[in-house]
Order: sequence, then C-alpha cells, then structure tokens
Amino acid sequence: MPSLRQNITASPALIRVLPFGLFLVLTSCQGKFFPGSEFWFYLAKTAVGAWLIWFMRPLVAEMRWRISWEAVAVGIAVFALWVGLDGLYPKLGSAGTPWNPGTQFGHDSPLALLFIATRILGSTLIVPPLEEVFYRSFVYRTLAKPDFQSVPLNYFAWLPFLATAAVFGFSHHEWLAGILCGFAYQGLVLRKNRLGDAITAHAITNLLLGLWVVFKPAWNFW
Repeated sequence: MPSLRQNITASPALIRVLPFGLFLVLTSCQGKFFPGSEFWFYLAKTAVGAWLIWFMRPLVAEMRWRISWEAVAVGIAVFALWVGLDGLYPKLGSAGTPWNPGTQFGHDSPLALLFIATRILGSTLIVPPLEEVFYRSFVYRTLAKPDFQSVPLNYFAWLPFLATAAVFGFSHHEWLAGILCGFAYQGLVLRKNRLGDAITAHAITNLLLGLWVVFKPAWNFW
C-alpha cells in the first residue's frame, strides 16, 4: 500500500492544496482553547508552515522567490492600498479583538515581543509561498482547465482572474482590499509568467503592514 507521503507527493493537486488546508486548520484554532491561545497557535502554525514549505519546495517547481522592480512596486502599492482603504467600506464580519499580544502578556514583555516577531516573520516568509501556490498556481489554473499543470502561468482568462481574486478577497476581513490585492498579484504572475514575483510582492506587502501595525500602532489590521 502506498504511504500517505507517497500519495501526497504523487498528486500535483494535493501537494498544492493540502499544506494550505492544514495551515487554515491551525489558523481556525487560534483563540479557541484558552486565553492567549491565538498567539501560541500562531507560533505553532508558523513552525509547521516552515516545515510544509520545506516539504513542498522540491515538488512544486514554480514555488521559487524572484525579485524584480515590478514585484517591489506591487508589494508597496498593495500595502498603501490596504491601509489607504481602511474605513472607507464595510468590512466582512465582525472585527473581533485585535491581535495584540501586549494586552495578554504585557507590553514590551519577552513573550509579547516573541509573538510580534513571529507574526511579522510568519506573514512575510511563510504565508506568501503557501497562499500564492494555492491561489495563483492551483485555483486560477484549475478554473481555467481541470488539467491545471497544462495551463501556463501567463495564461489569461476572465473567469479564473475574477473568481480567484474574489475567493482570495472574501477570505479576508478587508474584502475589498483583498480583491484588489488578488488582481495585483495575479497580474504580476501573468506579466512575468512565474510565481516568484508574486511571492515577493506578497511578502513585501505583509512586511510593511506588520511594521505599520506595530509602529503606528494599528492593531486592527491584525
């Protein structure tokens, strides 16, 4: 009988979907068990996410970081868009309690600083590869054609373009900024015919947003 690992690695779809799904499961556990569990689960899912990327990397050829001036420009522009649109449209669902470890462990406490650093590093280095592989490599191309690997990364079609951005956007509290963000990252993939620039742009956006949250402060974005 093939092992679970062999089944996963033998399926191009599973290797792109399952890691993202596991990451979402851990995200859904945040804050569900005890006061402050959202911070511990973020730490855990960041560690698991790093392992997942290490596991995926040899099997997902397009998951390679690439730096270009377009990626930097898009990353900065999306950050400005995300912050600039705040308060100008109704958000999706209730805002809930801002993700601020200082309120749980004390401002400037070692634990608070650890969780803040983990959040910034996780959102910058772990989230972008997992999300871009799932949305821009798998979802977009699968909507274009079930045999998604036969679809070039620079293939454009309106339905996948709009639908993928909508799914990406509505997975965020800031749905409108998320949809526009999806358009920008997908456009970058289409222009460059590779995923790495979108990963870099996504990382720059998240890094700038994390720094904004901490130094503004603007914890409502977390």
